[in-house]
Amino acid sequence: MTHAPNSWQARDLVHHVHPQTDLAVIRETGPVVIERGQGVFIYDEEGREYIDGISGLGCNSLGYGHKRLAQAASDQMEALAFSPTFYGRTHPKVVELSEALTDIAPEGLSRVLFQCSGSEANDTAIKLLWYRSEAMGEPQRKKIIGRIRGYHGNTIASVSLSGQPHMHAGFGLPLPMFRHLSNPNYYRFHVDGESEEEFSGRMAQEFEELVLAEGPDTIAAFFAEPVMGGGGALVPPAGYWDAMQAVIRKYNITFLVDEVIAGFGRTGNLWASETFGLKPDMMTCAKALSAAHLPISALLFGEELHDIMVDQSNRNGVFGHGYTYAGHPVCAAVAVETLKIYEEIDYIGHIRRVAPRFMELMNELADHPLVGEARGVGLFYGLELVADKTTRDPFDPAMKVGEMVMNAAHQHGLYIRAIGDRISCMPPQVIKLAEIEEFVRRLTLALDDAWAMVHKQVA
Repeated sequence: MTHAPNSWQARDLVHHVHPQTDLAVIRETGPVVIERGQGVFIYDEEGREYIDGISGLGCNSLGYGHKRLAQAASDQMEALAFSPTFYGRTHPKVVELSEALTDIAPEGLSRVLFQCSGSEANDTAIKLLWYRSEAMGEPQRKKIIGRIRGYHGNTIASVSLSGQPHMHAGFGLPLPMFRHLSNPNYYRFHVDGESEEEFSGRMAQEFEELVLAEGPDTIAAFFAEPVMGGGGALVPPAGYWDAMQAVIRKYNITFLVDEVIAGFGRTGNLWASETFGLKPDMMTCAKALSAAHLPISALLFGEELHDIMVDQSNRNGVFGHGYTYAGHPVCAAVAVETLKIYEEIDYIGHIRRVAPRFMELMNELADHPLVGEARGVGLFYGLELVADKTTRDPFDPAMKVGEMVMNAAHQHGLYIRAIGDRISCMPPQVIKLAEIEEFVRRLTLALDDAWAMVHKQVA
């Protein structure tokens, strides 16, 4: 495909390298140019409207065109555009944000370390766990357990922890100290006659067997998203977290809960940990922390780890870790304002009011001939596409049926995400009931179009 020489598409392709993109394909098709947004809608350069069905990347909780957040950024830029938090310095907004976050965090998480992304937050957690192991005289305690199709970031350690084969391929990853448990996709991987609770018990048994095989004294932590984002909006089966946390407690394993996508209301509670009864020892958050308006993330942990860090700092002369832009005053100011807005507009109450209708309409898509499973929680939903609804047989990956649905949705003015043959839906949390109706209408049209294309290919 050719583009006008001075078009945004043509200029983009000359210098810009797109992450998480088939670089060979985009060279032929060119990128989609998004120029503006308002509420839950985004608009391309030709003025076409799309419902942002994945909140950017699961992060734009308050939608687009939020003047109050823009003003908070502007005011802070004028007052103090930058100030590092290295060398014992601070500034008012990072203090405010530290207080606000620890006030609402799960019990025991009283310390906060800031970064710029979820990837950096999880990478930092891994680094601190290794720091702790060295401090405790347990240098062998370096192994980190994640899950297949779990996602924790793209920095070298966090992507090694992530169970995403396409992010390891060609990079010589994962690093050797990372281990991965099975993907808890009950629909795809249960055996005939196995209940969700029995499947969950089998997942927990695998966890325990791995811990024993590796040696409990070599395990630094288990990382998990309460619901899998990068795995395709995957909600855990019944009994899963009770069974997994029993193993965590039995072997005294540090549990890091990754709330980067699920936090700040996505599942109907402020934290998904509350939704699923999780008891984190450490927690990461990002994305909706600033409603996606500026890059900021946080790692939260308790006093026990902080005391170890203080002792090590005293021994070494410094806590030798940090990022230039961690706790950036403008990012912190926007995050502080975001948390204030959440409280003032009864943000969680709104999600709880509209989520049942979203779930009701999305659940009806289970009857579509392409859909094997339709399952979600709050404003977080995944569809599993299958070739045979009775046998659960998947499509040939070469058919790229998930991409068919995603591309058809784009034509109908809906921006969603295909992860293989799973469709991920997570609209901005401020979405209204009428917008939910339109979201599902456009998604249904996309499924119908993809079903017709599948019929043509197999005919």
